[in-house]
Amino acid sequence: MFQMVATTSHGLEEVLAEELKAIDAKKIVIHKRAVSFVGDTYMMYKANYTLRTALRILKPIASFRAKDEDALYRQIQKLDWTQLIGLTDTFAINTAVFSDIFTHSKYVALKSKDAIVDLFREKTGKRPNVKLFQPTIRIHIRVFNDQFDISLDSSCESLHKRGYRLENFKAPINEVLAAGMIKLSGWNMDSVFIDPMCGSGTILAEAALMAYQIPPQKYRDYFGFMNWKDFDESTWMDVKQEAHAHEKETFEHRLLGFDVAFQAIRMSQRNFERIGMLDKIELKRKDFERHTPPAVEKGIVVMNPPYGERIEADYEINAFYAMIGDQLKDAYTNYDVWMISSNKEALKCVGLRPSSKNTLFNGALECKFQCYKMYEGSLKAKNQGQIEVEEVE
Repeated sequence: MFQMVATTSHGLEEVLAEELKAIDAKKIVIHKRAVSFVGDTYMMYKANYTLRTALRILKPIASFRAKDEDALYRQIQKLDWTQLIGLTDTFAINTAVFSDIFTHSKYVALKSKDAIVDLFREKTGKRPNVKLFQPTIRIHIRVFNDQFDISLDSSCESLHKRGYRLENFKAPINEVLAAGMIKLSGWNMDSVFIDPMCGSGTILAEAALMAYQIPPQKYRDYFGFMNWKDFDESTWMDVKQEAHAHEKETFEHRLLGFDVAFQAIRMSQRNFERIGMLDKIELKRKDFERHTPPAVEKGIVVMNPPYGERIEADYEINAFYAMIGDQLKDAYTNYDVWMISSNKEALKCVGLRPSSKNTLFNGALECKFQCYKMYEGSLKAKNQGQIEVEEVE
């Protein structure tokens, strides 16, 4: 048993902790943008393969303090890298720096790289090469003030790279963020799920993977731990076999995706077709303003509308969000509608009071992820075909 750290996006820490609990990880502790836990090799492989809201699974190997670049160099050289990296291997270094002493993350990576390379030259007269894409070993260095935490990155490439999305439409949302949004929405795969502005289909894809209990990394064939000297292929096969045993052939509720752009729908179709899921999702080209969703007793909408970065006039994006609010009131009875946006002023124009708010980051953009409960009200309102919602003045 050993300690590991699963990194994630801001706002998804508790969601990730619940995922880790569900796969029987031990000693789970929530940190900022990360969750630490304890497990064995099987757990490390399983975390990589089945967690939907983790970005990387790190295996810590050392911690130390360093007040300057010379101290950093010496501390890195104290580690016996020859036990982890061979001369024919390649390596890369990722850094996350939060320090007034070390202010440049690339410099920390460069100084650490020099220390490792010099150590090999001193011991063997040769050195391994650096390779930024899919190296044999990826090293992760986190710096907080003068504290350094050194880890091996068992994922190597970020786990948001699922392998199913080969075509993108206008700044698609990150797969890990999409999965986190769905989990935050409280959707338990017990109702219809709609993304009415689906773009290239990321939110829908994550919903479909959950609905059919398909592991998120099923379509990915590369992980960092596969190149480690202690890689256990038999254990890896056991992890995959266990995950696939839970997959479902059918799902009783509808998964619906719409977009006004024909190009977006075609991209979504091609992405789903590649992984054999096109027949599991209903995709149609529809304008949100003119679309009426299926009448239900219960339903979930998760949507990522434009934020307005490409629209110069504020009134245009504000009017667009006002239209969203009007359409929700007119057509989305009995739906919980979840919407993410970085445009706080435009969100006010929706004209509805959110029942829940979360702060998430879409890339570098700080966003609000808000829920609008569209429920039928009094008998009088119901008879008049109205939806009772609390409007913002």
